[in-house]
Amino acid sequence: MTFPVVSEHLNAAVTALLDLQQPDGYWCAELEGDSILESEYILLKWIIDQENDPRLPQIANYLRKLQTQDGSWVQYPGGKIDLSATVKAYFALKLIGDDPQSSHMVKAKEQIIAHGGAELCNSFTNFYLAALGQIDYNAVPSIPPEIIFLPRWFYFNLSKVSAWSRTMITPLSIVTTHRPLRKIPKNLGIDELYIDHSRRHKLIPTGNTHRTWTTFFYSLDRLLKLVHKLGMTPLRRRALDRIEQWLLDHTEDSDGVGAIFPPMVYILIALRARGYADDHPKILEAHKHLDDLLIHDDENQEIRIQPCFSPIWDTGIAAYALTEIDFKQGQDAADRCASWLLQKECRKVGDWMDNVKQPVEPAGWYFEYNNAFYPDVDDTAMVAMALKRIGGDEALAAAERGTQWVLAMQNDDGGWAAFDRTVERPILEHIPFADHNAIQDPSCPDIVGRTLECLGHMGYRADHPAVIRAIEFIRSRQEPQGSWFGRWGVNYVYGTWQVLAGLEAVQCDMQQDWIKKSAQWLKQVQQADGSFGESCDTYEDITLMGTGEPTASQTAWGTMGMMSVFGPDDPAVKRGIAWLCEKQLTEDHPTSGDAAGSWHEPQFTGTGFPKVFYLRYHLYRLYFPVMCLGRWMRKTSEATCKKPVVQPSNATSAS
Repeated sequence: MTFPVVSEHLNAAVTALLDLQQPDGYWCAELEGDSILESEYILLKWIIDQENDPRLPQIANYLRKLQTQDGSWVQYPGGKIDLSATVKAYFALKLIGDDPQSSHMVKAKEQIIAHGGAELCNSFTNFYLAALGQIDYNAVPSIPPEIIFLPRWFYFNLSKVSAWSRTMITPLSIVTTHRPLRKIPKNLGIDELYIDHSRRHKLIPTGNTHRTWTTFFYSLDRLLKLVHKLGMTPLRRRALDRIEQWLLDHTEDSDGVGAIFPPMVYILIALRARGYADDHPKILEAHKHLDDLLIHDDENQEIRIQPCFSPIWDTGIAAYALTEIDFKQGQDAADRCASWLLQKECRKVGDWMDNVKQPVEPAGWYFEYNNAFYPDVDDTAMVAMALKRIGGDEALAAAERGTQWVLAMQNDDGGWAAFDRTVERPILEHIPFADHNAIQDPSCPDIVGRTLECLGHMGYRADHPAVIRAIEFIRSRQEPQGSWFGRWGVNYVYGTWQVLAGLEAVQCDMQQDWIKKSAQWLKQVQQADGSFGESCDTYEDITLMGTGEPTASQTAWGTMGMMSVFGPDDPAVKRGIAWLCEKQLTEDHPTSGDAAGSWHEPQFTGTGFPKVFYLRYHLYRLYFPVMCLGRWMRKTSEATCKKPVVQPSNATSAS
């Protein structure tokens, strides 16, 4: 693949990316989740007596579309049945009016029964089922609101669980206390989905659990339920008031609590249980934030729902990708982008402050449009890198503030987590409401890799104390094959690329055996045509590591990972570049939404909660290939003194 040919393909991709830039300077593509978003929205509307919402039939239309041929609903295309998702979808469609004897409902029921029945649903599904009278509240985990009073030194404390768990636990503590119940006609219930009705109304462990700790926590749960029943809760009223105020406080400067779908649903149920009228400003505000996530497809009479918005993430990555081809201050597109990102810098003290040991100025960036309590390390690192490369005094100052904030968030183990400075507490994984597999937010290699990449751009090198500790963490988490786990992207290809890019940025010796081993692993899993592909199945079965249908985003990751070690002239790197060029679309595809210059990528390559929830970022198929092709051209030009010729009209300097 020659330099001029790659230049031509990169030009087309850059043009496609710049065409998607909003007038204000940012990017925000659709963020696609699975069917639980649609089914839970329908169930919510029934819980709060709004089942006549005229949008529900169109949401149901899309929900039916997501059902697989075998009758189940899955977490990602090609995945196995998700029992909880299938139960919720069946229930939602039955409430909408689907005949349980119709073929799609019969097939769904057969799948549910074949996989153990609705009694095996996860805890967050059971909250919906309890609120609609299908199970007793004794079958859902107790979340006493008094947890708000637990001191920070206590092993369990709100500051010691992940940020997303915090925003779910707080409203659910109100729900488990007030136990709101919407009675529905028996014929609309789901009795037919249960096999063992003796287990239906009991809290039972699901999945693989630690026997000792499971016994302890489930015994504690029974005690908490007894205390609730007997009214032996002298602090209950104060605790509920404090939780309610916490929720109200966390809606400030935010597009809903946590700015993500689950707590945005739960707060509506919780505040209603606390006596808030349907026309209360906070209720109306909560509805607006939730409804903003709806995408209307009038042509197909469908409505699909996003789990949240991703503008800062999309903008940070798009900008950083474009900086590989000299996207910098003085160009109109770059100036608008930097200006928007600077406006979104988070200067508010949020929950993260609870665990930070050293004084640090509030800074950083969050993921969504507005989520001031929860800036995160990953977004901050990405945006800081982009602003550093774009340049300008304000951009450089903000990048430096963000970097200092990130350094203050380094964990004791040398790594970085997403939202908080944390210590891993494995025991918490056995709490009954921890079955979403994400009660914690521990250090993970992919975020550490990106953070190192950011630090490298900011002038930090491999001999800096914080970098030394980070590299020690990375080495401790390397898999025997040489790869690294990807917590936030699918999966080992993502994690390995992030780590290698970070090590290269801090000028680590990339020819060390342990580093070359990881790049050799990438070569081993590279497919014969030069591509990379990895399925979400790898979170369930590690033996599938590095295997799956090829995608543009994962091919870009794998190619950039190899490039960090072997350089742009390596044959395997060139095969990856060639595959991206060959698979680039030359014309628009209206049915799939893919534009000329982009790539077709229906697979889910983003991770929400491993084994539980996955994501399809609709811009991954474009800005990561731009980053990869641009990086190859930059490194090739540096090695050969060739000058890149990529300069689409949108990116030229405004004069």
